[in-house]
Amino acid sequence: MTMTDQSARTRIRSAVRWFDTRHRGPETWAYALNRITGLVLVAYLYIHLAVLSLLVRGPASYDTFVDVVRSPVFLSFDLVLIAGWLIHALNGLRLTVIGLGFGVRAQRMMLVGATVTGSVVLVVMGLLLFGG
Repeated sequence: MTMTDQSARTRIRSAVRWFDTRHRGPETWAYALNRITGLVLVAYLYIHLAVLSLLVRGPASYDTFVDVVRSPVFLSFDLVLIAGWLIHALNGLRLTVIGLGFGVRAQRMMLVGATVTGSVVLVVMGLLLFGG
């Protein structure tokens, strides 16, 4: 086995451990979910910029696209996007507070609070999106 093979395997193991949450508490799951939603939101940013490039083709092209994305299927994708944003934002605030040394002993309570707050906001946003 060459040194390159060993370093490649070490990098792969490190990447896998980044998402490994086995035998850990809900705080670790929330931290891993925060990482995943961060990556998904960055990917969405590039998709969003690509969609905005439709404006270069003129208003007719963009208006056609807007008509398509007003369907319930695409509105459901918007709701998933909002859920990802809420998870990332609220958990990020929780992690920042803990990282600053405040509320370290209340991690689980803050996680529950963030989950309840995010759920309520998500329900309200769902009602607003679907005209409820």
